Amino acid sequence: MFNEIYGNYYNIMSSLIGEAQAGTLTGRRILDVVMEKGFGESIMTIPDAVKRWGLITDDMETPIVSVPSKSLTILEKRWLKALLGDPRIKLFGVSDAGLEDVKPLYEPETFVYFDKYKDGDPYEKEDYIANFKTALAAIKEARAIRVKFATRHQQMREWTCMPIAMEFSEKDDKFRLIVATGRRKSSINVARISHIEMLDYGEEIAIDIEPKEKLVTTIFDERNALERAMLHFSTFEKETIKNSETEYTMNLYYDKEDETELLIRILQFGPFIKVHEPESMVGLIKERLKMQSQFNDMIDWR
Repeated sequence: MFNEIYGNYYNIMSSLIGEAQAGTLTGRRILDVVMEKGFGESIMTIPDAVKRWGLITDDMETPIVSVPSKSLTILEKRWLKALLGDPRIKLFGVSDAGLEDVKPLYEPETFVYFDKYKDGDPYEKEDYIANFKTALAAIKEARAIRVKFATRHQQMREWTCMPIAMEFSEKDDKFRLIVATGRRKSSINVARISHIEMLDYGEEIAIDIEPKEKLVTTIFDERNALERAMLHFSTFEKETIKNSETEYTMNLYYDKEDETELLIRILQFGPFIKVHEPESMVGLIKERLKMQSQFNDMIDWR
């Protein structure tokens, strides 16, 4: 649908050329732009290649005179209009300005989802949208919040806490607000929030969250395993190191409470991923594989 020339690499080089034209490009800035706009493995190839491609000179200038630009095709506009039909888009303040007369490429009801709960969040309710936007603003501005919400047992709670992140569950079709109070980290279903307000600056909550666990793995890039790993673990902070043409080291950082979810994702890769550390995760994997083996022995597959 989209010309590959306008992919991530184009956007990276467009930014670098623009900064070179403005005279603000440095070696450190090249690394920052690649890390910000590229894929996990881009940092291993692009910084060394930009000068070889002849687009950036040794003195951080460029022979390119015109500012890089691109225009959208009708097909691209129709695809964007279809995405804007997703009610979740409104949560982020995105509009279809400029695309009013464009016919969407498909409608939301075109797709039928399986293995997904039907009681998703009420994305089109005004109070839900308002609560979501307040929570998102508090995260971006690093401001404490006072939030009232109902637990799963319909008990009302009121917390003063620091918002850390917003998570989305594709299976549950729900957003969860991750908050911290002291050393404790918890999640609140956005749909259960009845009231939320940002506190003034200076009213921050002191938090001391336990450091993240480090998962050390080897990815064997067969059957597109590396690309699938990048997608499956996209929500985790990670480092990827190329060892050979078919073998990569991937370090993931995760919270202890996400251990079970991470374990399930790892097992989906079968022999194409090997976990080295921590010992606790290695033990859990061995235990799961042993249970599966015992289960298989109990079943007559003939």
